[in-house]
Amino acid sequence: MPLNAPEQPRWTVGEVAALTGVSVRLLHHYDAIGLLRPAERSDGNYRLYTPDDLTRLRRVLTWRALGVPLAQVAGVLNAPPDLERETLHAHAARLRDDLRRTRHTLRQVQARLDALNGRAEESSMNNEDIRAAFGGFDPAPYEAEVKERWGDTDAYRQSAARTARYTRADWERIRAEMDGLTADYVALMAAGVPATDPRVQGVAARHRAHISGAYYDASPAMMRGLAQMWVADDRFRSSIDRARPGLADYQSYAVTAWADAQERPS
Repeated sequence: MPLNAPEQPRWTVGEVAALTGVSVRLLHHYDAIGLLRPAERSDGNYRLYTPDDLTRLRRVLTWRALGVPLAQVAGVLNAPPDLERETLHAHAARLRDDLRRTRHTLRQVQARLDALNGRAEESSMNNEDIRAAFGGFDPAPYEAEVKERWGDTDAYRQSAARTARYTRADWERIRAEMDGLTADYVALMAAGVPATDPRVQGVAARHRAHISGAYYDASPAMMRGLAQMWVADDRFRSSIDRARPGLADYQSYAVTAWADAQERPS
């Protein structure tokens, strides 16, 4: 420190709690798990937080607000800056998409209110609505191909029956669920967690539950087929890799490993 430079401020745990709104109990928990350990202690052995500690706390709260599980936050914070920057870019893009979809949903809610109040007629769902809900993806060019390849399967019939009933709100919810899964994959990948790690396998299990809940009952064999398609078809690969380069391979490997584990004799 330069001569006569002002001393850096220090804050007790109670002062940090009052300034940030984070409870003393939670700060103690962060200290206990090694996520945020104050750099100094007072003569009475009380925690003293430095400006660097508060910067780290802000980063912790940012990642928690993005939905990253607490167990994964430390890995993200300790990742190289380039990886954290890339992951934040992906989350920022998702948040911008969320904002756009929220505005779109608000317009639809207002349109429904206007219809209920007799001021307008409610329009039906069309491809433009679905394209808006799914970030610009237009299903129309793929409909013929999908029907030709899978039209005679129970999965296709089940998916067609379900999606025919979906409202705009349903599509928004489905997209939000998938965005959350993508964000979890990206965070774990950025932290260098192997695709076979139990944390990633948990995301893969949720991925299967998402598909089963939204479209059709996806068996492990079906999930393996989907995982292969994500990397074999450049259209799927490029779409998935928009969130993070290499994500299609990571996600495919994770889901394949999950499917293999389900079919392995116990």
